[in-house]
Amino acid sequence: MSAYASVILAAALLPTIVLMIIMLIRDKERPEPPRMLFKGVLFGVLSVFVSFTMSGPLSALTGSLDNYSTFWGAMWNAFALAAIPEECAKLFCLWLLLRKNPYFDEHLDGIVYAVCVGLGFAAVENIMYVYEAGDNWAVTALVRGVLSVPAHFFFAVLMGYYYSLVHFGHHPRRNAVWVLFAPILAHGIFDTIAMTEEVSEGMEGLLGIALLLFCNELRKLCKRHIIDLKAADEDHYNRNPFH
Repeated sequence: MSAYASVILAAALLPTIVLMIIMLIRDKERPEPPRMLFKGVLFGVLSVFVSFTMSGPLSALTGSLDNYSTFWGAMWNAFALAAIPEECAKLFCLWLLLRKNPYFDEHLDGIVYAVCVGLGFAAVENIMYVYEAGDNWAVTALVRGVLSVPAHFFFAVLMGYYYSLVHFGHHPRRNAVWVLFAPILAHGIFDTIAMTEEVSEGMEGLLGIALLLFCNELRKLCKRHIIDLKAADEDHYNRNPFH
């Protein structure tokens, strides 16, 4: 690999590495085994190809993925051809990872493993977009590093939060719906704004601000979810000091 290609690859991977470190710092008290974290990232890579098995046929039936010249077209592409297949694929791979995982014994673990899967997906997607950008790779890497990759992190936190609530018996019937619905809704709204911004005339700045505001609201929500699950784990260990 040439030095130029290595720089592009590093730029594409840097945001996922930074976000992974942030998540691991959050889980530093009782960290997960490194091999399981690595396995989670690999399952995230696998989820990219799983999502293609759903989005590919849908795209062939309904037209090109780039056909979003109207708001409704953008929304259709955002939800039906991106958010739904991608989040379903991630949830399937997260289930494969956790269904017999003996280390999934704390509330926060659900978010940690979901983030591994989500960032594995985001890493592959980011590499594809950055390399395809050609001479504009630096701008693409910067924009996606600030918006798209953190967005996948937020979608993963939402999925992992509700997955843990279901796993540990907190209103499992109600929260089972949110395991998939919450990340799909967040992902779909994010992509709708982003895709509309690409084809709108005179509204790029306004939609760009809307995207930043939406991501900031997601960030605050996910921060609360992480704090809530850490508190649930601390409460458990305080009540069971010899666990």
